[in-house]
Amino acid sequence: MQRRPRGARGPRPFDLSRILRAPRRSLVGLLSALALAGLAWLLPPGWLPESGGRAPAGQDRPTTTTPAGEYVLQGKVSSVADGDTVTLQVGGSRHRVRLASIDAPETGKDGKAGQPYGQASRRALSDMVAGRDVRARCFEKDQYDRDICDLELPEGPTVNRRMVESGMAWANRQGRDQHLRDRALIGLEQSARDARLGLWADAKPEQPWAWRYACRQRGDC
Repeated sequence: MQRRPRGARGPRPFDLSRILRAPRRSLVGLLSALALAGLAWLLPPGWLPESGGRAPAGQDRPTTTTPAGEYVLQGKVSSVADGDTVTLQVGGSRHRVRLASIDAPETGKDGKAGQPYGQASRRALSDMVAGRDVRARCFEKDQYDRDICDLELPEGPTVNRRMVESGMAWANRQGRDQHLRDRALIGLEQSARDARLGLWADAKPEQPWAWRYACRQRGDC
């Protein structure tokens, strides 16, 4: 091996024998570093995560100001089908909106009778919202493509709560409360029941979901 003259300046020439004579642990570390450097050169840009565990650039999750799954519809109520369903005109589109967490007495259809207070419930809802601008805070769509929402007016509680506290609808507790998002409705229903308001004037009012089941069993629905 040619020795480097004493006092010579500049980079040392490549000396393979020096590397081979290095301790085995240092040699393994060097080879590993070279392999990683080659792998990083082959990978596409942006593949490796940034510091702090963040996702690759362009793949960050979008932020939202509303709870996941919720959305808002703002429009005018153009029609009221029954005590828990309205049509909302939003710009150039119409949305059928089912009031969340409540169930109103059935009105009947196709000439068939509905439940007691079915028509009274529809009129009560119509008096509150027909032709008015409302804000609908919605959670999902049901199997009939209806938006499931809380209806909000500029003043007071939600329309959903007003219907229950006036005795014109039930808190929807079918299926072990799986449809009940607003648990305050339970207390409002009890207050209406104690005061015998609306449908609670009857001695034994029938829950709408129980009435629908019996109606289907008879073949009338």
